[in-house]
Amino acid sequence: MGKSDNIVVIRDAQVVAAALREALASASAETRAGLERAVAIAEATAEDTAGRLRGDWVRARLAEVGFSGDLTSAAAVKALRQAEPGLSLLAAVRLRNDAVDHPA
Repeated sequence: MGKSDNIVVIRDAQVVAAALREALASASAETRAGLERAVAIAEATAEDTAGRLRGDWVRARLAEVGFSGDLTSAAAVKALRQAEPGLSLLAAVRLRNDAVDHPA
């Protein structure tokens, strides 16, 4: 299988938030507080940009392979490509840039 330059972010937080709001509408007093908190979390997540989500993913992948160096370095791109062998150099650089542009 060849390397890929395509990066897809799948977002379903809005769907989850809508389902939680629907559940909240008929919630009992015992579950209301928990559902209200869940709705707030889902709505906040839905507001994240695709770049921020990709940046978070990159930092998680780098952490999983033990990379703790400078995100702006070539070593970060190399570590990301080792963590995700299917990434092309271009895709890895773009993803690394998302992590740099959207710090945790």
